[in-house]
Amino acid sequence: MSKLEMKVPSPGESISEVEIATWLVSDGDYVEKDQAIAEVDSDKATLELPAEEAGIITLKAEEGDVVEVGAVCCLIDTSAKAPAVKPSKPVPAPAPAPTPIVSKAQTKAPAKPAATNHADKHPSPAARKMMSEHGVTATQVIGTGRDGRILQQDVAAAMAAGFDVNATQTWGGSREVRREKMSMLRRKVAERLVGVKNETAMLTTFNEVDMKPVMDLRAQYKDAFRESHGVGLGFMSFFTKAVTHAIAQFPTVNGMIDGKEVIVPEYADIGIAVSSPKGLMVPVVRNAESMSLAQIEAEIKRLAIRARDGELGIDEMQGGTFTITNGGVFGSMLSTPIINPPQSAILGMHNIVERPVAVNGKVEVRPVMYLALSYDHRIIDGKESVGFLYAIKEMIEEPKRLLFMGKKPEEVLLGL
Repeated sequence: MSKLEMKVPSPGESISEVEIATWLVSDGDYVEKDQAIAEVDSDKATLELPAEEAGIITLKAEEGDVVEVGAVCCLIDTSAKAPAVKPSKPVPAPAPAPTPIVSKAQTKAPAKPAATNHADKHPSPAARKMMSEHGVTATQVIGTGRDGRILQQDVAAAMAAGFDVNATQTWGGSREVRREKMSMLRRKVAERLVGVKNETAMLTTFNEVDMKPVMDLRAQYKDAFRESHGVGLGFMSFFTKAVTHAIAQFPTVNGMIDGKEVIVPEYADIGIAVSSPKGLMVPVVRNAESMSLAQIEAEIKRLAIRARDGELGIDEMQGGTFTITNGGVFGSMLSTPIINPPQSAILGMHNIVERPVAVNGKVEVRPVMYLALSYDHRIIDGKESVGFLYAIKEMIEEPKRLLFMGKKPEEVLLGL
């Protein structure tokens, strides 16, 4: 018998330990080489752990355990032969099916639990989060994990199959309290956010933007844009481009404090906050200042898909110089976003609401978005922060400025 000791690899520099978030296999399963066997949380990201060799696996850590980098997390018996039919990948064969009711229950979530009461089985942390987000109860999911534990893929399969609406449990009628352990990623985020509030002189300045010019431009060209570039034309690319032009005018907003020095990058690596099953993540669009709107849209789409699928690497989330977050997609009217350290500023976008505004002395109803810029007053003065945000407002309200580094065409012509 030859057993391979699988050790926890280092997810990145300065990371000394990880937390076993979810085992994707059970003790005694046969695994293939490079098959994902676990999801591990570090203080920066959630990563999949692939099997180094094929064989029968023996788990050496429980879900929720904190394991040091380099420690053994499981053993793989590489001398074991693969079973004829892998239990982890059932093949829907055309069996005689003497009990068609059971077969049907496997493809559609039952309204009532079968003989095995899966409501008594505990979901994994990832599965519990997905169930909470989509209003799924344990009685609607058949767990395939160890001892009937509900895994994330079980929830996804049940949602894909569909539910009986009458079986959905409603909120209320209980005095129970659920206690959940915070993931390592969430704990680190909490520490960083508290640190920002305690260690920076954070202020927020606000402005409003008339979105009609950009909305009209988008409505006119969105079909041609998609046909030409293969991606949709959203608002985020306009704001990202406006931010890079505003940074060129107010470079300190792109800077950060390092001891007694101020570092001001000559490039704009823009972090775009995106929602994922693991929470809010901030992948970085590198050198956004040199990208076109189509390139920005394509990169944001690529990063958002990787975040949704839990495939973002640490290198894709490190090194940003400025961050944009859009609370408007969740219906937020106004907020004061918290700076993403070690950066010195963050732009908050919000929902677009039709509001009465004065246009050339007349009251008109226009689609208006409130913008918020939170900044570190230790490095950025009020004049710079207000000027930076107003420059973004001007470029969004007059999109042709985006072609001329934030200036009007006549100003470029006159060399002003």
